[in-house]
Amino acid sequence: MRQGAVGTVRLVERDGRRLVEKRLSDPARHDTEVRALRALADSGLPVPQVVEERAGVILMTELPGGRLDEGDADTRLAALRASAVLLRRLHDLVAPEDLPPAPDDAAIIARYRAADGPALPLALPPSAGVVFCHGDWTDGNVLAADGRITGVVDWEAAHAGDPVRELSRAAWGAARKDPRSADALIEGYGADPVAVRAWFPIHAAELWLWFAEAGPPEYFAQLTAELRAWPG
Repeated sequence: MRQGAVGTVRLVERDGRRLVEKRLSDPARHDTEVRALRALADSGLPVPQVVEERAGVILMTELPGGRLDEGDADTRLAALRASAVLLRRLHDLVAPEDLPPAPDDAAIIARYRAADGPALPLALPPSAGVVFCHGDWTDGNVLAADGRITGVVDWEAAHAGDPVRELSRAAWGAARKDPRSADALIEGYGADPVAVRAWFPIHAAELWLWFAEAGPPEYFAQLTAELRAWPG
C-alpha cells in the first residue's frame, strides 16, 4: 500500500487481473480524478482506465513501469524531458466543462503576504490561456520503463488552467531535486524559459503555505531557509 497526501493506493486482484485500488477521503478529489480519467480514455495518453467506481474508491488498470523519482539522476532527467512532450499533448486538449477551475493565484499571493513569508518577487504573469491540466505533474506521478513514458497517474488535482503555470510548477518542483530538471522540462515542452520562470515565486509561496499549514516542521524550516536565500 502507498500512502499519499490525500489518499491511499494499493494493488488488488480481480478475476486474476491485477488492478489499482485508490481510496480518496475528499469526495471532490475523487470526482475530479474519475472525470479526468474518463475524459482521457480515448486521448492516446498513457493513463489508467477506470474499471469500477464507488463512493471513496476508484478501481483502475495497473500501468507498467516505475516512478521517475525511483531512478538514478540521469535516467530521471531524460524521462522528465520525455514527459514534457506528453504534458504538451495534454495541454492541446480542451478541458472538460466539469473540471474544477485553476488555483486562485491572487489569493495565494495575498495569503502568503498575510502570513509574513520570506520576501519573494510575487506578481501574476500574463495568462497563456485555459487548457486541460493534470494539477500535479511530478516525477512521482509519471511512470517509465526502458526510457519510455508508460503512465501518468494521480489525476485528483486535474483542472482547467494555464499551461505555462502547470509546466512551471513541474519545472520548479523538479529543480529542487536537481537544478538541471527545469531546463529539461522546459526544453522538452518547447516553452519560453522566461515565461516559465516568471511563475516560480508563486509556486514557492504555494508550497510554503502548504508546509506552514500541514507540516512536517522540518520541511517547513528547510523551505523557509531556501526562500530567504531567493535570488534578488
